Amino acid sequence: MTVLAVTALLAVVLDQVVKELSTKGLTEGEPVRILGGLVHLSLLRNSGAAFSLGSGYTWVFPLVTIVVIGWITFMARKLRSVPWALALGLVLGGALGNLGDRLFRAPGPFQGHVVDMISLFGPYGEYFAVFNIADSCLSVGVVLAVLLELTGRQRDGSRATSRKAETA
Repeated sequence: MTVLAVTALLAVVLDQVVKELSTKGLTEGEPVRILGGLVHLSLLRNSGAAFSLGSGYTWVFPLVTIVVIGWITFMARKLRSVPWALALGLVLGGALGNLGDRLFRAPGPFQGHVVDMISLFGPYGEYFAVFNIADSCLSVGVVLAVLLELTGRQRDGSRATSRKAETA
């Protein structure tokens, strides 16, 4: 439980610090090229999900996020696996980071636009969605959870046995 909480807290703090620095130091429409153009810092306010999908349904995202937070909180009670705690902590931190934007940024509660600023290979998300630290945490956490599930690692710390091993 401690690993999950610390991971989530670090994710939220890092996400909010980067968003604050981005809104203060970047100007919309004036991307900053770094790492030889591999990464561009491009300030964008996104009312939708990745690639601005669902822009007309901004109010849905906080509701889904609240359900995800509730599920992770429920799962945390039985959690005894550090890798699972890390995965769920990343998902929780990412969810909370973007939920904060949805609740407290313009244009208003449950309609706020998420601050995105990282664009790969081009300044305006031409090749990949513009994203933020919370999105990165969510993505890495979900990929880690899928890998843990595929390798049979259980949330209680045990490892699932294959049916072949049981019948032999």
